[in-house]
Amino acid sequence: MTIEADNGKDLTEKIAKSTLPDIVLLDISMPEMDGFKTTQWLHKKYPQIKVLALSMLSDERTIIKIFRVGAKGYLLKNTDPEELKTALDSVMNKNVYLSEYVSGKLVSGLHNDVDVELQGVVLNEKEKEFLRWSCSELSYKDIAAKMFVSPRTVDDYRQSLFYKLKVHSRVGLVMYAIKNGIFEI
Repeated sequence: MTIEADNGKDLTEKIAKSTLPDIVLLDISMPEMDGFKTTQWLHKKYPQIKVLALSMLSDERTIIKIFRVGAKGYLLKNTDPEELKTALDSVMNKNVYLSEYVSGKLVSGLHNDVDVELQGVVLNEKEKEFLRWSCSELSYKDIAAKMFVSPRTVDDYRQSLFYKLKVHSRVGLVMYAIKNGIFEI
């Protein structure tokens, strides 16, 4: 099922009246309710819906902000159709899409301290191990097998880290791991 909306407010009204989509492809710069607020609303109300953001904006702050509020991927509006298909497939199958360009912007933003410093965060060894595995392409189920714990335990680690690190997605976890040198597996 396809839902078309003129802005974020229109989308929230239409989603409430229809079958939930798997993916929402949305523009960050929308009138009435912008892409950040819409993504945040979707992530809170319908966390199973994956958001792939589109924008003409390519600065680190915008990219980091949209991932922080729950987006699973980010594309520039001038992206070719092949990359759009790759991004949609990746978001559906791997729960995230990072192009080389966006990855570079995220790393650049982290190096430039665009992101908020998280001081005083203490992670236990299991959380650090989970964080390292989260930087791989393994599914959460596969991570549970590698860690010799149940998928439910992995969900608990993920939720705990989301809370501690003030992030809302796997991308946020990866950004934290890169910034703090925890990502090497």
